[in-house]
Amino acid sequence: NGNAGFQQVLERLESDPVCQRLSLKSFLILPFQRITRLKLLLQNILKRTSPESEEEVQATQAYDALEKLIKDCNENVQRMKSTEELIYLSQKIEFECKIFPLISQSRRLVKCGELTALDFNNLSPKWKVTTRPIYLHLFNDCLLLSRPKE
Repeated sequence: NGNAGFQQVLERLESDPVCQRLSLKSFLILPFQRITRLKLLLQNILKRTSPESEEEVQATQAYDALEKLIKDCNENVQRMKSTEELIYLSQKIEFECKIFPLISQSRRLVKCGELTALDFNNLSPKWKVTTRPIYLHLFNDCLLLSRPKE
């Protein structure tokens, strides 16, 4: 988004008839789609091979290898999404001191959301309750509470 020249070239390429008006994202997702189609193809091959034949053994080995590849791909996609979330969050959150590195290889965001903090003022004769929004960010290794800038 920050590189105007890249955006222009990308728009020109995506509008080219050779690309069939498909976006860059659709080209990036094609290998994953092919892998899942291969899995379906191997499942059909396994259904049609005779039990305990050499073809079944080879198809089973190929299927197991493909399952492992799909699992690895999904894990890597999840890891990249988690890293992207951490980068986005680190750009939004300002720490008073930079002693807490938010982005880490092992850290991932588990849950986040807005909560309402209740402040009781018991200095006055009447109980006065004020509310303010705070945000909870639960990571796999720590809990971070933040509040919006005033």
